Amino acid sequence: MRILRKNNLKMYAFAILLTALFSCSQEAKATSYIIAYSAMESGNGDIYLSNIEGKSKIKITDHPGGDGYAAWSPDGKRIAFYAKYDGRKTWSIHTMNSDGTNRKRLTHAEGKWDNSPAWSPDGKKIAFSREYKNSDGKWQAEIWIMNADGSELSQIKPLKGGGPHFTQDGRLVFHSEFDNKKSEISIADIDGKNISHLTDNKAEEWHPEVSPDGKQIAFMSDREGGYDIYVMNIDGSNQKRLTYSKAADWYPSWSPDGSKLIFSSDTGKYFDIYMVNKDDSSVQKIITNGSQAAWLKIRN
Repeated sequence: MRILRKNNLKMYAFAILLTALFSCSQEAKATSYIIAYSAMESGNGDIYLSNIEGKSKIKITDHPGGDGYAAWSPDGKRIAFYAKYDGRKTWSIHTMNSDGTNRKRLTHAEGKWDNSPAWSPDGKKIAFSREYKNSDGKWQAEIWIMNADGSELSQIKPLKGGGPHFTQDGRLVFHSEFDNKKSEISIADIDGKNISHLTDNKAEEWHPEVSPDGKQIAFMSDREGGYDIYVMNIDGSNQKRLTYSKAADWYPSWSPDGSKLIFSSDTGKYFDIYMVNKDDSSVQKIITNGSQAAWLKIRN
């Protein structure tokens, strides 16, 4: 009875959030947006939902180990994310409904850091990163894939790296790990074949995300010192820097129309979430105390 009551409260809060989103502005009468993100407001890492003004926030997870890195399913009905266990020594991939109900743990590898889940375009599969130290104490970075219910879990063995994200035609962009301790944005077939490196810098470049029209990739890079947000064409051409902050900028996520990006900026004790136009104009903070943001469009 207590669990049922808690789920009903979550659904009621989610309905209130949608109502607030759809009435928050003149523009929202036609189209509204929800952002899922991680925050430490309760002293623990939890996943929240908010509109782009940073208002009408609700918390949809409450796991004592901490939750984060939300990824929306293509239909917007579910969220994939990671949760931490065993004193944060084990990270596992989960899914839940977009209101926080029907939480399901999909991976159970002890001592491994499963993170950065990404849905396939048809919503049937989830790719994710797995990181851990091997028996020789060397850090391993792998990419795995499974059905959306957690079945048929397998490693994409040719791919060494993390941060996978699907292209519209079902390939994967990801960051490749190299022995010289740099990381490049790369693209490959879903089976790990036909790997192409899209960037080539003596830098750490992570978290690629493909634009809604499939023509561009946003990513983070420290090629010019601190971490900033960049965009490039899907073939690696026309690379452009978007942010010039003294803080470290992480985790870009495209707006549904491809005109803006949100990202996390390490400005102090924790991250804040900012928004920037694709032409690098109009940078503004939208959420205080938030990170790992992902953007979803909901239509009336």
